[in-house]
Amino acid sequence: MKTVFSGIQPSGALHVGNYVGAIHNWVQMQDQYRCIYCVVDYHAITQDYEVKQMSARVREMALDILALGVDPEKAILFVQSAVPEHTELAWIFGAVTGHGDLERMTQFKDKSASQPDNVNAGLFFYPVPQAADILLYKAELVPVGADQVQHLELARRVARSFNHRWGKVFPECEAKLTATPKVLGLDGKAKMSKSLGNHIPLTSIEDRPLRKLLGRMVTDEKRVTREDPGDPDVCNVFSFHKIFSTADDQAWVRQGCTTAGIGCVDCKGRLAERMVDHFAGYRERRAELLAHPGRVDEILAAGAEKARAIAQRTLAEVRQKLGLWRSR
Repeated sequence: MKTVFSGIQPSGALHVGNYVGAIHNWVQMQDQYRCIYCVVDYHAITQDYEVKQMSARVREMALDILALGVDPEKAILFVQSAVPEHTELAWIFGAVTGHGDLERMTQFKDKSASQPDNVNAGLFFYPVPQAADILLYKAELVPVGADQVQHLELARRVARSFNHRWGKVFPECEAKLTATPKVLGLDGKAKMSKSLGNHIPLTSIEDRPLRKLLGRMVTDEKRVTREDPGDPDVCNVFSFHKIFSTADDQAWVRQGCTTAGIGCVDCKGRLAERMVDHFAGYRERRAELLAHPGRVDEILAAGAEKARAIAQRTLAEVRQKLGLWRSR
């Protein structure tokens, strides 16, 4: 069984874009692979954040991941900072990572532009600890979107360089590209993002709050009145139907929209029904976890223990290859 590693930054409660782009895939893969999932809090400190909120954000994200169906009996779920071997391996990898390779990372340029007052060395070095996250567990597959392929290629080069210089330890991991296209936010223009305020929080997926949010969702801008026919293929609402609705529902929307047989309110109402149904299990599991708040901490602690056992074996092998001194 191949090993899969994936991490997610602790932004707090998850939204629909997080679910479609990442967590849905995590749940599916845990029955096919040996899966290790991580809340990467060390990565999050490269951005401005409220210190007092960090712990709560980590716990809330872990709670949502579990409520969405990641099973601690099938997968390891833990917090990055609970396994210090991540940072130790990152430092070691810094010795085989070219400065020029990091300069070419497009995400460094993007993140620097988005936070010009906090262009720290961590942003520049970011792909190296990311490679350490993956290779510490000798992961062979990494589920990523197209925007992360460049970072994964760097992880492959790091593994290759380490193995060439000090001896074979790490596999060259492969990308497992997600099939889901980029999920746009309510504005229909930018990727769904909490910072942009165009997101649908998973906690809002109950009938009334969801209908209110979907009321803001941009549709086919050429459909000005109820009597105008529309084009589902340029409508952001229909892109959500393709994710959450049945083939029959999608056919109903296409027929009704192109003939002006239904209005955008009807289309959004059907989408709300389907999304509420889709996330019914999530709401139930989340309520159960909230009723037993210590359960999330127990799962994260147990996950960290399992992860560290693997990480320690890898680091022991790495130190031996490096010839580092150890007392007997």
